[in-house]
Amino acid sequence: MDIFTMVIQLIGGLGLFLFGMKLMGDGLENAAGEKLKGILEKVTSNKYIGVLVGAITTAVIQSSSATTVMVVSFVNAGLMTLMQAIGVIMGANIGTTITAQMVSFKLDAIAPLFIGIGAVIILTAKKKRTKDIAYITLGFGILFLGMGMMSESMEPLAQSDAFKNIIHVIGNNRILGVFAGLLMTAIVQSSSATTGILVALATTGSIDMNVALPIIFGCNIGTCVTALLASIGSSKTAKKAALLHVLFNVIGVIVFLPFMGILVNLVEDISPSSVARQVANAHTIFNIAVTIILLPLAKFLVDLVNKIVPGDDEISKIGPIYLDKKLLDTPIVAVGQALKETIRMGDIAKENVTLAMRAFLDNDEECIEKVYANEAIINELDKEITDYLVLISGHDLASEDSKILSSTFHVINDIERIGDHAENIAELALEKSRMNIEIKGEARNEVEGMYSKTLESLMLALECYSTKNSEKAKNIKEIEDSIDKYKKDIRENNIQRLNKRICKANGSAVFLDLISNLERIGDHSTNIAERAM
Repeated sequence: MDIFTMVIQLIGGLGLFLFGMKLMGDGLENAAGEKLKGILEKVTSNKYIGVLVGAITTAVIQSSSATTVMVVSFVNAGLMTLMQAIGVIMGANIGTTITAQMVSFKLDAIAPLFIGIGAVIILTAKKKRTKDIAYITLGFGILFLGMGMMSESMEPLAQSDAFKNIIHVIGNNRILGVFAGLLMTAIVQSSSATTGILVALATTGSIDMNVALPIIFGCNIGTCVTALLASIGSSKTAKKAALLHVLFNVIGVIVFLPFMGILVNLVEDISPSSVARQVANAHTIFNIAVTIILLPLAKFLVDLVNKIVPGDDEISKIGPIYLDKKLLDTPIVAVGQALKETIRMGDIAKENVTLAMRAFLDNDEECIEKVYANEAIINELDKEITDYLVLISGHDLASEDSKILSSTFHVINDIERIGDHAENIAELALEKSRMNIEIKGEARNEVEGMYSKTLESLMLALECYSTKNSEKAKNIKEIEDSIDKYKKDIRENNIQRLNKRICKANGSAVFLDLISNLERIGDHSTNIAERAM
């Protein structure tokens, strides 16, 4: 095999390996569905749970880089502290070794069987879940087909004098090996791919552990490049999270490099007859050991990062805080973030309703200014969330996430309309104040009663939408009927007061516009609650 053919076959094999890993990760991600979201929600201040979360998430999505990008995005959105982030990052390093363990088994001979079964099921299956499992099978087969191609392409290297010289140099210079692993991983953006290449080389007998281990160390540092790129343009805290990833991996390599011989002896004792297994085991043992050593020093690492990147971020932002386009590569997580941003938008709209009513009932003009400021945020979120949902819809989603996506389009429209009605009430408050209109006695009691029910319906709607509580959402009908009854009774009572000249015509017009806006807020709240049924 000439050098040109070898390079083409190596590139093709690597491409199949990466594509298979992506297919398998997407299938696992979609099959895991809500469970993956649940795992990510369980990140607490307990750093040990964070390690477990990071390991499981990475094992599912088949990419420690994707997990660390998520961590950077979550820290940027204020969903995760640096102390929480460090645990997840350490766990991601452990989770990524699952791929190395898997590819160290020589299964390329049966890879076509997995490809055939997976392809047939994908072409014939009707259920989304069945197709997700088929994608896992197909990805598994393509991954091992790629491994087989890489191993085959590298067989001539064992006889190449030039390659033997390179291996000799790396074997005698650990630092050079670390830089080689760093560079390879930075280029292919996947430590699993670098480890896969090492396994392929080990399978052909081209390298031993003295050469492979420094490269493994280097690939752990190289995988940080993705998180560093993700932190560009993000908050200071997000940059700190990316730097934590770098520090953790660099310190781990520095600690282990002098004791490399001990680790080589250990993995050779565990799997004496297979260098491929030795590579995978070394990768796993190294990452677990570094986590055990550095996890108790998490606070020290966070303090160090805070000194390197001093200062905190200013939290004044008119736009979204949960949406990040970097998360679109993990659609399940992106859907969850869109949901959080929509709930935030709903909370701002609810605040505007209370501010507008306070302005109306108490002639508080400061509240009116706050309503206008919040309305600008609501309008901005309406646009940003809609654009984000359109981007998510371009990805392959599980059926449950597709339903969430569809309902969210409608919900943000209802929330935006609630914001508009709150703004209308604020303008009525301004008109009432400038025209010296007084609403008191029976009329005020009626307004307060209707407002109380309207606010109750809005709070219930937002709660049901955020928790997907379909049973509780059924209570909205009773509240809506109560609001409609208030509107009918208030109109009739208002006519009687006009006839008795208890109230004036201009005051009556403002009064009726108010209850009309409250009734419309109730209608939109009902629409939101019904999306949870």
